[in-house]
Amino acid sequence: MIKPHGAEELSPLFVYDTEKHHALNAEAETLPSLLVSSAAAANAVMLGAGYFTPLKGYMNLADSLAVAKDLCTTDGLFWPVPIVNLSKDAQGITAGQRIALRDPNVDGNPVLAIMDVEAVETVSAEQIDFMAENIFGTLDDKHPGVQTFKAQGNIMLSGPIQVLNFSYFQADFPDTFRTAVEIRNEIAERGWEKVVAFQTRNPMHRAHEELCRMAMEDLGTDGILIHMLLGQLKPGDIPAHVRDASIRKMVEVYFPKNTVMITGYGFDMLYAGPREAVLHALFRQNCGCTHLIVGRDHAGVGDYYGGFDAQTIFDEKVPAGAMDIEIYRADHTAYSKKLDKVVMMRDAPDHGKEDFVLLSGTKVREMLGNGIAPPPEFSRPEVAKILMEYYQIEDAKA
Repeated sequence: MIKPHGAEELSPLFVYDTEKHHALNAEAETLPSLLVSSAAAANAVMLGAGYFTPLKGYMNLADSLAVAKDLCTTDGLFWPVPIVNLSKDAQGITAGQRIALRDPNVDGNPVLAIMDVEAVETVSAEQIDFMAENIFGTLDDKHPGVQTFKAQGNIMLSGPIQVLNFSYFQADFPDTFRTAVEIRNEIAERGWEKVVAFQTRNPMHRAHEELCRMAMEDLGTDGILIHMLLGQLKPGDIPAHVRDASIRKMVEVYFPKNTVMITGYGFDMLYAGPREAVLHALFRQNCGCTHLIVGRDHAGVGDYYGGFDAQTIFDEKVPAGAMDIEIYRADHTAYSKKLDKVVMMRDAPDHGKEDFVLLSGTKVREMLGNGIAPPPEFSRPEVAKILMEYYQIEDAKA
């Protein structure tokens, strides 16, 4: 199987040993506490689950600035996005302490991890802006990723962590949330060698479904990992439980058995476009995938990124040999009325816009809210039914 990034084997930071876990939970009650941001909590979950192998904890300021600038830590590890614990108020916390990190997303703020604080650094406004602009390609406060990043605070705590729970993800998504360890194990059990991953934060329409099929056929893979983000999204995005239900229904009806793994991971969406595409590739390698589908405007939002920036970054900023996973470069896919099937637009040079079934997100939302299923060329009826029910309930609340 493909090796994890920068390591011979995965290094999940979750404490699996029962006795040690119990002892650390007891110790946590005696330690100073820090209520972390949702972004820092998500980083802890990803570190705990092995997705961020080979990192041992949160990055310090020097590494964060180096990663933001050059996609590389100060000791030479290739990494696309700073993995940080930024806080507005870390009063009384000093280097050398052990502290309990508490979860902002679960009632009662249970202990998420124990941290050995190696440094507590004040980050200047200029440094925050430098990182944000490099990560997101903009400083526009309307960009949801920029907003979130700049709102976390300017006190950076760095050091290794021991993770004690996976926040709300295991409880809320018991059939879907999986660690990188569990995904690797399942790939091995299935005997898959070549595996392509599909990243999604949305329900999958017909074009997404066919894109997965195209990638599997073109690459000759044994299977596909449909790997959905389960964490925080921007307002208006469809919640994870609705996405999960619609994707499961689509796979059940339209894919051959034992060709698809439906899983999810506990991370908040960054909306960082190209940088996030590289992060997506890196942690899919840690899952055991050999390929990642990178489509048009992958992980983008609004008009902040060019349609194929998330592909060209792999040519322009990812050094040869930095990662073992390969990307499958996809164009926008849509149903061709001429050919009576879903195609990549680049493969249909003789088509005009009128030859495709193209619907805007706003139009689809309006149709679903009114109980009207989009055409079957756009959305499978079984998927549309789940989404219509969701939107009609939402509209009734409004």
